[in-house]
This record gives sequence, C-alpha cells and structure tokens, in this order.
Amino acid sequence: MAKTMFGAMPSRTRVDTKAEPDNERPEANLSYEKAEAGHHNQDQTMNSSTPIQLSQYQPTWKRKFNVEKRKLWDIFSTAAIEIEHIGSTAIENLPSKPIIDIAVKIKNHKDADGFIKALAQIGYDFYPTRSSTERHFFAKGTPVKFHLSIAYTDRGGFWDRQILFRDFLRSNQEARDEYAKLKEELLQKDPSGKGYTEGKTDFVHRILYLAEKKG
Repeated sequence: MAKTMFGAMPSRTRVDTKAEPDNERPEANLSYEKAEAGHHNQDQTMNSSTPIQLSQYQPTWKRKFNVEKRKLWDIFSTAAIEIEHIGSTAIENLPSKPIIDIAVKIKNHKDADGFIKALAQIGYDFYPTRSSTERHFFAKGTPVKFHLSIAYTDRGGFWDRQILFRDFLRSNQEARDEYAKLKEELLQKDPSGKGYTEGKTDFVHRILYLAEKKG
C-alpha cells in the first residue's frame, strides 16, 4: 500500500487515469496535417518546444463556458443529456492553461459524427487523431480557446472520470493545493512542457481512486 497525504491506496488499481492530464495539453497531439494546412499556428501543433504557460484562476472562464454552453445546446438540442465545464479551468483557485474544456454527453456514439459539420460552423475543428472509442475531440480558436469532447454513455468512462476528478478537487482544498504545486514544479523542471502530462499521471490516478472510494 502506498501512503499519500490523502490516505493509503494500492499501487495499482483498475481505475483508468485518462482524466485531467489528457486535457492540460491536448494540442500536443493535434493532427499534424491540419496544423500544416494553417488551421492552427505553432502554439497548437505537436511542436514540443512550445512552452506551456499557466494562468491563475480567472472568474471569466466560467462566464466564457456559459456563453459557449448556450451555443452548444442550440446545436445538440435534445440529443445532449448534459453539457459540463471540465478540466482545470472548471476548478476555482487552480492554475490552468487558459483553455476552456467542455464535455457534451450523448446517448449513442453513432450519433456523434452527425454534429461535426454543425460544430465546424461555430468554429470547432474535429481531430480524429485525438478521438477515441470514448469520445470525439474538437478544438476552437487560434490560438486554441476551447476544447470540446463529445462523450457517449454507451462507451467507456470518459465522462465519469472527468466529473469525478473535477468534483473531488472542487471540494478538497488540500488536493487542489497539491495539484497546483505539482503543476508548477513540473513546469519548472521542463518549461517546454515535455513530460508535463506524464508527470501528473500518478496524482490523477490517486484522485480518481479516492473519488471512487468516496462514492
């Protein structure tokens, strides 16, 4: 058993850790072909030399999410079950890269492709290389201002992991402070951002374990 400041946990669990680290630097895996075509500048390509810059929490992030949420409801209408603000910008008093992460939950993964064209009309580019069996991934803006994931209730646990992680940090100042400190330490070690996501994996794994245990 590994001891942590939040208690003990097994060194390995069955919890899938693809939560917050996946959102902090998604543009590192954006389609190279799209970047070359001019859809995104060097900031948003897979160029690992571009440094990650963290901003202190901004109340405007919540307002920007709410504005975008209304636009997304117009597109998804009754197909959407929920639309949530996820990632670090959704957690007060937590430093974050200033990109608003949004998740839309729909019932069936087969319906997701039908929204690609409509989302493009409000500025969202679809990135198949960033998608998975659990979600469709989109980015909006140059530089990128929004990340959007369409999550499906019939496949995988992307939605559940995101909400578990967010809500645990929202309600636990000790965990939130530790995460903020970890982010700063990782950037000091490597300002280019290489390894930044990987460096957070153990923390995320632990938070998801504790959140599930808490129920």
